Amino acid sequence: MPADHQVRPGAAAAPGPDATSEPRPSGLPSTAAPGGGHPAGTSTWPGSELRLDGLAVGYRHRRARRPVLAGLTATAPRGALTVLLGPNGVGKSTLLRTLAGLQPPFGGRVLLDGSDLGRLSRAERARVVSTVLTDRVQIGLLTAADLVGLGRHPHTGPTGRLDSADRAIVDWALTAVSASHLADRDTDELSDGERQRVMIARALAQEPSLILLDEPTAFLDAPSRVTVTALLRRLARERDLTVVVSTHDLELSLRVADQVWLLDRAGNLHTGSPQEVIGTGAVNATFDNDDLRFDPATRTFELRGTPH
Repeated sequence: MPADHQVRPGAAAAPGPDATSEPRPSGLPSTAAPGGGHPAGTSTWPGSELRLDGLAVGYRHRRARRPVLAGLTATAPRGALTVLLGPNGVGKSTLLRTLAGLQPPFGGRVLLDGSDLGRLSRAERARVVSTVLTDRVQIGLLTAADLVGLGRHPHTGPTGRLDSADRAIVDWALTAVSASHLADRDTDELSDGERQRVMIARALAQEPSLILLDEPTAFLDAPSRVTVTALLRRLARERDLTVVVSTHDLELSLRVADQVWLLDRAGNLHTGSPQEVIGTGAVNATFDNDDLRFDPATRTFELRGTPH
């Protein structure tokens, strides 16, 4: 399937969730068998995906509307890691914030599992969409488990208190990101990599269908970037989640991602598998400059004039 501006939903797999023998608390989402998952472009049920339908996004400055992107049509399937790539200032964060419901779209629709997210209340959206933003929020005197517990609030009653089932889900989420040993640590004592794992666990504790992450590896060293990116792909596959990550880490993303959304400098959206998007020349056209060029064969950037 050639990559282009219009994404066709992939063929659906046989209906029904994948079975798993992994014990988990009651109420947790169904999971795929460890190491399994669904290839990019397929889904567990027809329509089980994030879909942009002629989406237009922008922001308001005083009373004026400032359009940024328009006519976006794309699909991010369940059970797959979708990466959002593009140069600085092209509108990636604006798009991600619109998908998260933090700002309204200027036109078109955002559909999750066939439901229009724009028609959901804030409470309903909080139960299906979880967001991890780049901003470093001052959390205060909370342990890692306390922070993950904040993800349960869309599901708690008026008091906001966690019951035993909620606490079991917090434990499960920490275990899922290999951070159980951090549960009792104060969040201000965590390293950047540890803190990012805990933030992802908080997103998991919401039990969403969709997780959106804006630059989750921005403050991490190289080994931690690889670890977090691989973790997100594993969680997408094992938990049958739709995971969309905005990132500037092109080389790693093009090696690890299942699906690519690439915004070029003109605001056009190129979509498909990494191989498909690379094959169109869109990566070279967007990122090559006088000093650097992208090598499609090795999926790395190299200095121009460097001997092979």
